Amino acid sequence: MLLRLGVFILWLIHFLPFRVIVWMGNGLGVLLHAVGKERRLVANINLQKCFPRMNDEQRAQLVRDHFKMFGRGLLERTILWWGSAARINSLIRVEGVEHFDAIKDKPSILLTPHFVGMDVGGQWIAQHTDTVCMYANQKNMYLTDLLLKKRARFRKQLLYSRQQGLRPILKGMRAGMPFIYPPDQDQGVKDGAFIPFFGVPTATMTSVPRLAQTAGAKVVPSITRVLPGAAGYVLTFYPAWDNYPTGDDIADARRMNEFIEQRILEMPEQYFWLHKRFKTRPEGEASFYPE
Repeated sequence: MLLRLGVFILWLIHFLPFRVIVWMGNGLGVLLHAVGKERRLVANINLQKCFPRMNDEQRAQLVRDHFKMFGRGLLERTILWWGSAARINSLIRVEGVEHFDAIKDKPSILLTPHFVGMDVGGQWIAQHTDTVCMYANQKNMYLTDLLLKKRARFRKQLLYSRQQGLRPILKGMRAGMPFIYPPDQDQGVKDGAFIPFFGVPTATMTSVPRLAQTAGAKVVPSITRVLPGAAGYVLTFYPAWDNYPTGDDIADARRMNEFIEQRILEMPEQYFWLHKRFKTRPEGEASFYPE
């Protein structure tokens, strides 16, 4: 009941002017920072590992800035869920659209790392082409169903759970549907390896080069930046990676991590630091996070 009430409140919020939603999102971020001790700690540990030269004051400020961005992302998602296509598009400026046009209706991977604006870019993409995506089931089935429904608002979006594996993903890609893939969360090393991420051995999926090889797909990175105030967003498509895959999964995964590192350095407050990025450790190495 409380979850449905919360969704109703979010639905009401989407009617507000964008600048008001931004203001509320910043306020929500301040509140979440104040009460979210566990996630503050996770973000702080992640930043210590990635930016060891950053002092305590700088790190604390970056954590506060990230919580504001996270709060914005939660409330601005209401526009993505219930706003019109015209309203969504009015908030987005697109750069490098020629790189997107070049792979529409062809086997391709749209690489979308976990920045707070990633869902904004995903909704723009979904308005302009059919896609195939993978999702993680939520603990609450109502929430899972809601997320799937809202992600599939436009055109034909095929969504498969991780438990269904990669076979339906490959089928969709071979039918000319870009695969929207966020590759940068810790899912262990069963299908990956420990690859440096800001110098830290990090459980990294090596599925991107394997999928690209199997499907004959181009890899086009896609990053969405949240602009200051109520200026909206910039969705940037980068050129398809040349000589990729190379046949060396480790080298190809390292190239992916290096690309993500470069984008983080451009807007560190917008990367998703609240996730336990370094949860999986090499055998014999202690956990970075308290149990």
